[in-house]
Amino acid sequence: MKNINLNLLVSLQALLEECHVSRAAERLHITQSAVSRQLYQLRDIFHDPLLIRDGNRLLMTPKAEQLKARVDAVLGDCQQILQLDTFDPQTWRGKVVLSSSDYVAQYILPDVVELLREYAPQVSVEYQLWQPDFYSELGQRDIHLFSSMLSSLPEGLCGEPIGADYPVCVMSQQHPLAQQSQLSLTDFLRYSHISVSGGGDKDSFIEQYLSSQGLQRDIKFRVPFFTSAFNTLSRSDMLMVVPEHIALNMKPSYPIHFLPLPMPVDQHKYWLMWHPKYDSDLPHQWLRQRVLIVMRDSMYSMSMS
Repeated sequence: MKNINLNLLVSLQALLEECHVSRAAERLHITQSAVSRQLYQLRDIFHDPLLIRDGNRLLMTPKAEQLKARVDAVLGDCQQILQLDTFDPQTWRGKVVLSSSDYVAQYILPDVVELLREYAPQVSVEYQLWQPDFYSELGQRDIHLFSSMLSSLPEGLCGEPIGADYPVCVMSQQHPLAQQSQLSLTDFLRYSHISVSGGGDKDSFIEQYLSSQGLQRDIKFRVPFFTSAFNTLSRSDMLMVVPEHIALNMKPSYPIHFLPLPMPVDQHKYWLMWHPKYDSDLPHQWLRQRVLIVMRDSMYSMSMS
């Protein structure tokens, strides 16, 4: 069979439904002579007259009757493909995979889930604790959105800024250093430390600075969970470095105190990020716009300053 393009199939559908060349031309918004030429091409392609004149009307041949159902099905499928450019969250089905720290999971994720339950009720949510080595595996992990702290958006990723703040040193209210207005580097190194490992790289800058000074701190407890870290901190004389917004938000729940770090620190910047393969996806666009609003507006998040 000769090649046939989609336009000819559209014309064939109009001809078979109208059984009239002039009405088919009007429906297709082309001239009657153009439709007549297309009918000639279609007859040649299918080796059948397709429409036979009977007085003032055209009748379909048996071949045309067979073609009509198939053409309707093919063009219907094409229409469904084109409708992929529309999106209704109420009918969206599937799974959304989000990733960040356990702090986000505990204090911000419930707002995201509540939003999805209202506007996209057929979507399920999975949450994974973000780890820095996920960057190299992001294309294979199918994580739709993740948030983390970085100085700038990594090359090859898409993202939007959530906010920014500075790191601080946190301790128990009963800690010997809690009565001071500032810390010295000697104070900072005198006590053991807790390090929160889950959710991204929060304090490697400390090791880099100390190493440049020929120093190191004593990390006695590494844990991926903020709740465990703060519970342990409250009962000990250990110190911990966390973003200021987390220290502020945990202060009503834990007997803690925090002070500025005794070293040069850069501003912590927080990003909502995704793999470029999702950038043009309509459901993903809808999702990230709303998650971004939740994360920026949450009382547990950081400011956009």
